Amino acid sequence: MTPTGDVGGTNAPATRARRLLPVLATGAVVGVAALALHLRDPHVQGSWGFCPTALVGLACPFCGSLRAVHHLTDLDVAAAASSNLVLVVAAPFAVALWTGALVRAWRGRAPLLPSLPAPAWWAIGVALALFALLRNLPLPLGEWLAP
Repeated sequence: MTPTGDVGGTNAPATRARRLLPVLATGAVVGVAALALHLRDPHVQGSWGFCPTALVGLACPFCGSLRAVHHLTDLDVAAAASSNLVLVVAAPFAVALWTGALVRAWRGRAPLLPSLPAPAWWAIGVALALFALLRNLPLPLGEWLAP
């Protein structure tokens, strides 16, 4: 019996493909979304709809994310950071997590994301709330963080 659970390795390619499919499909969906954001500029008012919080004059932690992805597809990191700094900081971590899941699936392990303890989730939530608060303040820092 092999580490993947099949006898004699006869089903190894099918098993590997079954493990890789969800991870590769996730990457494909994200890639298609990034391509769509590259081709259809989110800077055009209403091109991707309207954000409910922006309609009331507030910038949530995710406001500017579409524009940031658009800038990242142009390899303009400074403009992307100006649109949404949190997305630019989080993107390398997301790529690393996806790559780790891909490697785990290739090696025969479940492509699970690492679990975080509850305090880490609370810290992420507090950081996002602070980011939202700061980007809505009329201070020089708040103006720079605004989308």
